[in-house]
Amino acid sequence: MTGTSDRPTTDRLETGRPPTDRPITDHPAGDHPAGGPTPRPAADTPARRASGAAARLLPLVEVLTGTPAPLRLRAWDGSTAGPPDAPTLVLRSRRALRRLLWQPDELGLAQAYVSGDLDVEGDLRQALRTVREAVEERGRVQPRPGTAFLTRAALTAARLGAVGPRPGAPQGQARLHGTPHTRTRDRAAISHHYDLSNEFYELLLDPSMAYSCAYWTRTDPGYSLADAQHDKLELICRKLELRPGMRLLDVGCGWGALVLHAARHHGVHAVGVTLAAEQAGFVRERVRQQGLGDRVEIRHQHWRDVEATGFDAVTTVEMGEHVGDDHYPDFARQLRRALAPGGHLLLQQMSRGAHAPGGGAFIESFIAPDMHMRPLGATVSLLEEAGFEIRDVQGLREHYVATVDAWHETLERRREEVTALVGPVTARVWRLYLVGGSLAFEQGRMGVDQVLAQRPGASPSRPRTRSAR
Repeated sequence: MTGTSDRPTTDRLETGRPPTDRPITDHPAGDHPAGGPTPRPAADTPARRASGAAARLLPLVEVLTGTPAPLRLRAWDGSTAGPPDAPTLVLRSRRALRRLLWQPDELGLAQAYVSGDLDVEGDLRQALRTVREAVEERGRVQPRPGTAFLTRAALTAARLGAVGPRPGAPQGQARLHGTPHTRTRDRAAISHHYDLSNEFYELLLDPSMAYSCAYWTRTDPGYSLADAQHDKLELICRKLELRPGMRLLDVGCGWGALVLHAARHHGVHAVGVTLAAEQAGFVRERVRQQGLGDRVEIRHQHWRDVEATGFDAVTTVEMGEHVGDDHYPDFARQLRRALAPGGHLLLQQMSRGAHAPGGGAFIESFIAPDMHMRPLGATVSLLEEAGFEIRDVQGLREHYVATVDAWHETLERRREEVTALVGPVTARVWRLYLVGGSLAFEQGRMGVDQVLAQRPGASPSRPRTRSAR
């Protein structure tokens, strides 16, 4: 994260107190607190259309997205404007507009949504898809709005009584301090996301607690997310050709799905490494419950501090995104050092398109601070520069659409439980995260890939065939 400050910085994370339902009291007249009632539509009369807040704001939306507007607006005064059959964007309070004046970008929209100042009636996924398609179309034929547009927006906001101090950041938005990817800052960034609570992730994930792209091998109605995660774990173990007695190192082991599966079903001796304290405690308890203490060791440490050599196989499943661009060459070399000559690395990692931004401001502010994604080819080059031979690459992008959609379905089905556990703001953060993430994978702006690589030094006893993988 860049920026300057007059205060000395320290390696810490400020996330505030846990989300609560406390009322918000700094709204101008006519505003509603976050989570308050949605304004009712007023009678659609010519006078209302001409004088209501929605009619005044619609031209600004059309400048940003093109004409006609892809959304219908409903404002805090009950006025509406826009196509009647389009998804409805609800501005519950003037503060929604004020947030967008102070932060006129993706992050401002996300802040307004998660705080409850802005909402969407209807299908959130379709609303996001509609807006993105309209903005992309506008971007091909029109320049981006500049000072003139912002001035016009400020004048409109002033006439609507929406000008005021900058609203505070919603609870749950991360504030990182210090140099990126120091051990302390990495620990804070990882804790922000993965230490939300084990109970929350138990509500959201399958019983194995696999928090990564699954591998969907069947389409019959009885085939579940749990089955697809099991098939992903088996896919990894098959690619590595794990056998009893082999040594496996899993860097970024999460809640232990892979190390427990490999030890239980393939007889390996596994070491799992995680920087998240709650994860480490959770996996150690599962190791004890499953009687795998003689075959699974869990270390709570930074990847730089892993002192390991001579492993037959190394895995890192969707952890490399948290390493940082400048540190990835060291990370790749560390993985190579951990392997015995001839050993194999299985890396599963998210990627971005060559001209796509990757996570974006919302993800980096609310979900995964300091996350970095690169195109697949760049990651392959970094592995080769570290001394690996690339043996196989498999794209799983469509599998992540199905995986994220399964998590989202669970979130919606258990919305009351989730909200009671983590609060309404965090529940809305995750709804936006999962819907937006699924759309990014669907549209090819993000991908996920498995890369099988080998540390040279031992001749294979037989040629490897892709069918075995």
